[in-house]
Amino acid sequence: MTSKILINRKKLLSMIPLSERTIFNMEQRGEFPRRIALTSRNVAWELKEVEAWIEARKSSGIQATRPGFMPMTVAA
Repeated sequence: MTSKILINRKKLLSMIPLSERTIFNMEQRGEFPRRIALTSRNVAWELKEVEAWIEARKSSGIQATRPGFMPMTVAA
């Protein structure tokens, strides 16, 4: 059996430069690994899942755009 390494909120935020609210919203939409409730006031994430999410983002080729930004199309 492989042991799972869990990371706390502080470690997660040092790895993922997003706000807690953004991460929470992404979790709710199924776009980020789900947190594990350790106690009523303490949560953690599985390190392997977070690292896999980072790798998937790197290899997806998705380019970030500003909210509301519409890229200009070139007319033929």
